[in-house]
Amino acid sequence: MIITGDDVEEINNLKSNLLKEFDMKDLGPLKYFLGIEVLRSRHGIFLRQRKYVLDLLAETGLLDCKSAETPMISNHGLKIVQGAKPADREKYQRLVGKLIYLAHTRPDITYVVGVVSQSCTNPKKSTWMQL
Repeated sequence: MIITGDDVEEINNLKSNLLKEFDMKDLGPLKYFLGIEVLRSRHGIFLRQRKYVLDLLAETGLLDCKSAETPMISNHGLKIVQGAKPADREKYQRLVGKLIYLAHTRPDITYVVGVVSQSCTNPKKSTWMQL
């Protein structure tokens, strides 16, 4: 359970009441949760998924790829190639699911993730090449 708020006294009261009723442990300030790293500074709280992205790149074999700004044109669709060989549907869907989760902290990829998710039911190897 994550407890957040701006009233420290009320948070402490809530925690003590919960500890009386349930077998719980206070783990202190949140640092990492469900693939999201929580960073604090005097400027505020920042969320990032650096480890999640590195794991995703390693899983897809793209850990050594170079970063590049390649904006996708609006209303772009993936090209349908007639006679294209089918791709591993489960692997494609797993990757798209991970990209959807990544979009929680990277809203700049939302459009692209939406485009690639349209091929989830019948992905083709040619679709992988367009990504």
